[in-house]
Amino acid sequence: MRHKWLEIASTPSVKAARERYGSAAQYARLDGTLGGTGPVRNDRLGQAESDFISGRDGFYLASVSEAGWPYVQYRGGPAGFLRVLDDRTLGFADFRGNRQYVTTGNVAANDQVSLFLMDYAHQRRLKIFGHLRMIDASADPELVATLAVPDYAARSERAALIRVEAFDWNCPQHITPRFTQEELEGALIPVRAEIESLRAENQRLRHRLGHDIRAARQDE
Repeated sequence: MRHKWLEIASTPSVKAARERYGSAAQYARLDGTLGGTGPVRNDRLGQAESDFISGRDGFYLASVSEAGWPYVQYRGGPAGFLRVLDDRTLGFADFRGNRQYVTTGNVAANDQVSLFLMDYAHQRRLKIFGHLRMIDASADPELVATLAVPDYAARSERAALIRVEAFDWNCPQHITPRFTQEELEGALIPVRAEIESLRAENQRLRHRLGHDIRAARQDE
């Protein structure tokens, strides 16, 4: 079964590198080397991908300039600000930032982008190839309003729509676990409960010890 993400990523120079370093056979059945026929997978987002995307509070977005320079930026917001609109479409509100407009300018000339979505706590990573289109708020205010995040203090200048071409779940090896404040708060709930229980037990023991000491003195 052909792997859409690997087909896109496996350019002639990439395949040549695999040949040189001995991994060509490992990918030959997936990257189109053995022909372009057969069923395709990893071209439409499923439930696992949708759930993962909806839980992210940020992602890395790569584009390429007209001069051929790659550019990567981090897009952040409340968890779920990157929306799965259907199995081939993602959308998010383009919040106002430092107004350099590097990504916005890049995709006006070349709409091909790559997304990296990270779950550091569970060492998971999702890669996506797609085509990004920026839509000014004045051109489609209804769409921008639909993608806006309620109660989030940020101005939405544009709507960003990504037509998904392919995705790939990456190997968790070498992903260093990191935790957000929210994730830490959740993990610390049982620890704090245990600490409170130990404090209460310590208080009971202190009280009992004090009572026993007073009783012993009275018996002297």
